[in-house]
Amino acid sequence: MTTIADFKVTTNRGEELNLADKKGKVLLVVNTASKCGFTPQYDGLEAVYQKYKDQSFEVLGFPCNQFGAQEPGNAEEIQEFCKINFGVTFPLMEKVDVNGPEASPLFDWMKGEAKGIMGTTAIKWNFTKFLINREGEVVKRYGSTDKPEAIARDIEKLL
Repeated sequence: MTTIADFKVTTNRGEELNLADKKGKVLLVVNTASKCGFTPQYDGLEAVYQKYKDQSFEVLGFPCNQFGAQEPGNAEEIQEFCKINFGVTFPLMEKVDVNGPEASPLFDWMKGEAKGIMGTTAIKWNFTKFLINREGEVVKRYGSTDKPEAIARDIEKLL
């Protein structure tokens, strides 16, 4: 059985991150963008990260430029924007595709584990969120309009 521990990703600093190192943590994996109507969700993501990080919870942000070219910056620009405007301290990864032939294998796996509305697998827009349990399994998929604060109850159940 595949779990998140079977994947490696690259941080926004260009370093490989083996997600097996996250085993035992509850994770919220999000495709993000800096110039999107949902960008203010960075505040909510940071708030839930701060609230639960001491209970083995982490948010992993994956910038994505596939939806309306709303993430045009490079890794340094994205990090600076998130820190200055939203005080983001949770880890950001390198920019990825979440759909199509160049999609991140991690996102392909998560989409298959938790399908969207009417069984679709494609991610529809920025700020789609995947909740991962301590065993590395996808528990639930949330759409762009689902605010991070509203996910807190589901996070608490897994902690």
